[in-house]
Amino acid sequence: MNSPVIDILKQLVTFDKAIAQPVYIQVAQQVINAIQRGYLEKGSKLPGTRVLSQLLNIHRNTAVAIYEELASQGWVDIIANKGTFVLVPEESTVKIKATAQHIHQAYTYPKVVGFPFQQSFHLASTVQETTAKYSINDGKPDLRLHPVHQFSRWYSAAMKRKPLINKWNKTSALIPSVFSTQLCNYLNATRGFHIKPNNLVNTRSTEMSLYIVSQLLIKQDDLVLVGQLSNYAANMIFQQAGATIRTIPVDSEGLNIEYIKKHFVKGSIRCVYVCANRDYPTTVTLSAKRRLQLLQFAKTHGFAIIEDDYDYDFQFEGSAMLPMASADANGMVIYLGKLGQSLFPSFHTGFVVAPENLISEAKNYLQLLDKQGDLIQEQMLSELISEGEIYRLKKKNIVTYKQRRDSLCHFLYYYFEGVITWEIPLGGLAIWLQFVETISLVKLAEEAEKLDLFLPKTILYQDKNTCAIRFGFGHLNEEELEIVIKKLKSAYNKVIDL
Repeated sequence: MNSPVIDILKQLVTFDKAIAQPVYIQVAQQVINAIQRGYLEKGSKLPGTRVLSQLLNIHRNTAVAIYEELASQGWVDIIANKGTFVLVPEESTVKIKATAQHIHQAYTYPKVVGFPFQQSFHLASTVQETTAKYSINDGKPDLRLHPVHQFSRWYSAAMKRKPLINKWNKTSALIPSVFSTQLCNYLNATRGFHIKPNNLVNTRSTEMSLYIVSQLLIKQDDLVLVGQLSNYAANMIFQQAGATIRTIPVDSEGLNIEYIKKHFVKGSIRCVYVCANRDYPTTVTLSAKRRLQLLQFAKTHGFAIIEDDYDYDFQFEGSAMLPMASADANGMVIYLGKLGQSLFPSFHTGFVVAPENLISEAKNYLQLLDKQGDLIQEQMLSELISEGEIYRLKKKNIVTYKQRRDSLCHFLYYYFEGVITWEIPLGGLAIWLQFVETISLVKLAEEAEKLDLFLPKTILYQDKNTCAIRFGFGHLNEEELEIVIKKLKSAYNKVIDL
């Protein structure tokens, strides 16, 4: 006659070898569930590993792994030469006794703090929620193009590298990491740099890079110059650092450097923020002539240039313009970039390129914000760079995104000719659409959402001189692009009929 414990295990434990989760985890979770429900009481002796393996028709090593998993979580106690016994983890904390006054509130969490703190309006989230099936963004990649199966193999291989633990345990960084060396080599080959690892620091994102740089550069009320229409995220970071932001006109050649020379006196500028290849949001490229003018002006008046190369990886025709930082002999440019944009966003890495003394200080800030880093990610990206996979994925995706850009332009010609004007960008994942006649973009967004199309406020640009949308197309395939453009035209027709 079987013991009650064996009968319970027979009835309650099942597993499926076809699924990804290991058998020992599946069984352990079901035993825990049986303990929590009271089917297996505290002190109950579980069958030995030999009996359990016969009972469940599993290998004895799997039975050992089951009990070790349960013991590691505190659900059983394995006593040598005696057996395995059920435990019930005790509550290790005790509630603080409530005073008589407000006793009903003692065991609920407060909604507001009982002390003053600094609130920041310009850091309010720009994220909007929607239930619409389709949406337009400001130019994000398509996550569906991420090589999931290949990536799983790369990541798994990186985790198994034996030197990884030693890297985590190291106490000094006298020798540049393999990743920083590989990244330097990659940037030197693709962007015309001549940098060494001490000219580079990598971060979690471009935003983190810009935040660190702004903390190093900007004091309260320092003057920062940006384009007339500019990157809202960058502006939020500058404002958080205490900057006074002034806008500069942008025309067909990009930022108007003569305007800067005319309106801002020597010594008044702290830094100028520019986009390396395509102005955000207009996608206009800063001309070579104006780049040289800006470099010379910065040298003469001693201000920094922050060069944000947010979409270098997406150049469809010709060659991407080399960064100003690659021709900077006077240390005036701080270059921000991103690697791995063909991968899932969690595995992108931002980086800053600048003279050694600024990078040294940036690394000090990074130690405060992100001391741990992500060595597995760095190991994997190092291998993808050295094996040419980063370059291969980039080239492969460029073909897809160029087809999507061309399809979008075709649909725009068909549905919006005479209504919207645009320039076909040579790269990037967004097109700047300007309405010929001014309409309310807020109403357009409202009508579009009724048609299951979401237009976030961060892509709408409207003032007395502008009525435009930064239309990100990268995340939509060709079929979805036609659906979205049809919906946008229907919403437009409703707005002009109001």
